[in-house]
Amino acid sequence: MEPIFFWVLAVGLVVSAIGLVAFRNPVTSAVCLVVTLVMEAALFVTLEAYFLAVVQVIVYAGAVMVLFLFVIMLLDVKEEARQRPPWAKVVWVVAIGGGAVFGVPRIASLFPAAAKTLHWGQGKGGGSAAELGRLLFSSYSPLFLATGVLLLVATVGVVVLCRKDPES
Repeated sequence: MEPIFFWVLAVGLVVSAIGLVAFRNPVTSAVCLVVTLVMEAALFVTLEAYFLAVVQVIVYAGAVMVLFLFVIMLLDVKEEARQRPPWAKVVWVVAIGGGAVFGVPRIASLFPAAAKTLHWGQGKGGGSAAELGRLLFSSYSPLFLATGVLLLVATVGVVVLCRKDPES
């Protein structure tokens, strides 16, 4: 039963993530992001990582999405929807993002901790937040830092895509 539940959640997560980038309406994309985050939290529950699931829902699906929706409501969405996407910028961002997506795992594989499976909750801490923090900042710190670099590249890509051209 667990594999079926996992695959239903995984397919739903991928479909909602595709909807996140496919829809032009920012509010619809934000709702797809909420669905993606909730499905990811459900996957954490299947891994018996209840703390991560609760943090995922409270912090990301709750607080961060409220912030995103405030920003979306402050923007002039109708003007942005009328403009055509800057394809030259999109090509550069996709190329750099693709390089990061394929380069980060290659770099992460150079570290010995990358081959280890994360066994959280089996130690004396019983899956506490302190044990998770200890694992992330000791054994898995290169992978944790690589994730930060990937998020930085994504943020730079968003800034480049949203920047106004001086010619217009």
